[in-house]
Amino acid sequence: MKLIIQIPCLNEAETLEIALNDLPKHIDGIDEIEYQIINDGSTDNTVEVAKKWGVHYVVNFKNNKGLARGFMAGLDAALRNGADIIVNTDADNQYCGADIEKLVRPILDGKADIVIGERPIDQTEHFSPLKKKLQHLGSWTVRVASDSDIPDAPSGFRAYSREAAMRLNVTNEYTYTLETIIQAGRNRVAMTSVPIRTNAELRPSRLFSSMLGYVKRSSLTILRAFMMYRPLKFFLTIGSIFILIGVIIGIRFLVFLAGGAGAGHIQSLILASMLIVIGVQTAVIGLLSDVISANRKILEDVQYRIRRMESDAAHEKNER
Repeated sequence: MKLIIQIPCLNEAETLEIALNDLPKHIDGIDEIEYQIINDGSTDNTVEVAKKWGVHYVVNFKNNKGLARGFMAGLDAALRNGADIIVNTDADNQYCGADIEKLVRPILDGKADIVIGERPIDQTEHFSPLKKKLQHLGSWTVRVASDSDIPDAPSGFRAYSREAAMRLNVTNEYTYTLETIIQAGRNRVAMTSVPIRTNAELRPSRLFSSMLGYVKRSSLTILRAFMMYRPLKFFLTIGSIFILIGVIIGIRFLVFLAGGAGAGHIQSLILASMLIVIGVQTAVIGLLSDVISANRKILEDVQYRIRRMESDAAHEKNER
């Protein structure tokens, strides 16, 4: 059983060694632990620090691709290098490395394929009250969209089984944390969470420059993921609202018409007709999107088979 711990990096030379030193060297049930960084276009000596420390694998981007692309590139590299379990953590040592054992334990016990670390958000001192509320709100929204019970959706401290990693496919360029939960929920992948500890802040977060920007981009990510993975429900809900409002206005017009005052309310009839037409068109878009979503599932199955072949080849190579 091989565990690969991966760390996305962007100019992390000052903190990377601290995070690497905190990682476990042995976990019961794991035969081999290897380490990997994703160098997302760093301009400092991040790679040199990693190699000097003894990192096994370096995924290199010549320029910054973003957290989501880096995460997916890391998953693909870890699978090709024979990983049975992949753990993702941060280069700023935000998460306690000793808790990686808690992350991988449900996978080793066969109880889950994705395990997400639940941070003590309300007890984290460097989180402002507004950020704490937004973290809880974002997690609740993702739970609704994914039909899951993950309490800390934005947490980047998580473990994936080989099977789960082969099925993931992140399309947005902002962050992988929210979309992967929604995608896993749609595919009925077994997910769970475990309480974990966090360390003192070494540097400010680089994921967003302002709270407003974070809320905006996270909201768009959730909305886009919901549209992609549950298009029929999304568009039918919107279409039904338009149709319902149109029907109510239409009934109102009929009431006036029955009372002999219909001529003065033609505008209501026009508005009702327009709303109903918009609602029906939105519902049709939902049906078409559902067909596209079905084709997407086929493409995901093809991608899964390719990843499985590559991963199986890597396992055979390691066993020789």
